[in-house]
Amino acid sequence: MPLTLSPHSPPRPRPAAPPLRRTARLVRRPARLVRRRPARRPAALAWGLAAVFAALYVCVGANRHRRGLTKAYDLGIFEQAVRAYAHLRAPIVPLKGPGYHLLGDHFHPLIATLAPAYRLFPTPLTLVVAQALLMALAVVPLTRWAHEVAGPRVALLVGCATGASWGIVRAAADDFHEIAFAVPLLAFAATALGRRRPLAAALWSLPLLLVKEDLGLTVAAVGLLIACQARQDRRAPLPGLALAALGVAATALTVLVVLPAFNPSGGFDYWQQLDGGGRPSLWALPLRLGWPPVKWLLLFLLAATTGFLGLRSPLFLLCLPTLAWRLFAANPHYWGVSYHYSAVLMPIAAAALVDALRRSGVRPSPAGAATAPRVPLTRPARRALAVSALVTAVTLPLYPLHEVVMPEAWSTSPRLTETRAMLRLIPDDATVAASNRLAAQLTDRAEVSLVCRQPVWPGPDWVVVDLRDPSVQAPCATADTARMLTLYQSYGYRRLIDRDGLLLLKRP
Repeated sequence: MPLTLSPHSPPRPRPAAPPLRRTARLVRRPARLVRRRPARRPAALAWGLAAVFAALYVCVGANRHRRGLTKAYDLGIFEQAVRAYAHLRAPIVPLKGPGYHLLGDHFHPLIATLAPAYRLFPTPLTLVVAQALLMALAVVPLTRWAHEVAGPRVALLVGCATGASWGIVRAAADDFHEIAFAVPLLAFAATALGRRRPLAAALWSLPLLLVKEDLGLTVAAVGLLIACQARQDRRAPLPGLALAALGVAATALTVLVVLPAFNPSGGFDYWQQLDGGGRPSLWALPLRLGWPPVKWLLLFLLAATTGFLGLRSPLFLLCLPTLAWRLFAANPHYWGVSYHYSAVLMPIAAAALVDALRRSGVRPSPAGAATAPRVPLTRPARRALAVSALVTAVTLPLYPLHEVVMPEAWSTSPRLTETRAMLRLIPDDATVAASNRLAAQLTDRAEVSLVCRQPVWPGPDWVVVDLRDPSVQAPCATADTARMLTLYQSYGYRRLIDRDGLLLLKRP
């Protein structure tokens, strides 16, 4: 029997079509997300990580200075130079010797850019904070590129591995050095190379010529990689070759002309460290690359930082100029992993890892995705990231970043209190001969020289020494310090304090 609707029954509801305006809004909303979210999220992650590491570096560096662990070599030296720049004077550094012009030691005029900040805040902590900010800045381009290549998880890992890398952490906690400028410049230049942006890579690398004389060879390596990429893309390699020639010429000019012109001895002080004080035979030079075995530790740790996969990237070749002069040199400080010399290698290693991930078949994030998808990684890529993360985790407790969570690192010992009380007896603007660590506590308010150096007579107003300072063997040998203390006392310097290895003498 057919169903019929009663005249009193309500009509059957029909599905209502959505209004055209509401449908259009639903269609347009993902389009807005496409335009905004990808640009915001990688930047927020990168800058957030950089801010975290900058804060950690500042905490460690400032606390080490508070504890009296910074030194004349090198925080005191650079503070005297920046202090001179801030007052529009030549960078004469008494800690290197009477009338010593620091541009005769290394070519680093870029540190003069810190002069305005130092003029506002005339304290060694200005240099410590500047170094922390510069080195943390290297995290930004590498994290953003890793996000572009493999998504947010890999970007987070690469950013943390860069900021917590053993080379950067060691340098950020070790006084101040000019290579603080090189770390972010290399990060931006290597990232631009990996993205095949030759003009940006060249512009980021050019300021390296003003950071240190040997970095001209790294600029030359950047130029050669630009030329190789141009050949692969069937473009003219001439701009890259011109940049390479400029880098080599700049290094030759600074080492052979500029540095000797400012150096008191009229030469380049570090030739003897490269030739070992003599002229080694050609067959002996290759042997220097692999002996002593501590050099293999440096090479292994650097390769492991890239997860070993980064060795496949052409960007890793940017490490070769720095590794060459370090391994060929006769100075054992250059061979190991204990000083600041490896900081410039860390952004290159991180960039090589990201580039190798890209080359290993990782599917890049779609440019128009509303949110960064979970990117599948190949097995070699996963293995490389695991190795890089393991190296970071293993080396982190061995380097000073862990001091942030050590209660004893934030305490004030009775000896530190005595040292501060002794230094307060020295008036501002006095001339002082000091031991290595005490000198760094005085350079912001006095003219300081090292106690082991022969002074310009009638001698300094004050002599202050910590005989228990473990760093007095370099740059001052213990015997030289003892000899000069005897000499000062023979000239009538009076002992005001002689207690527990702390010695304060005053000129009569």
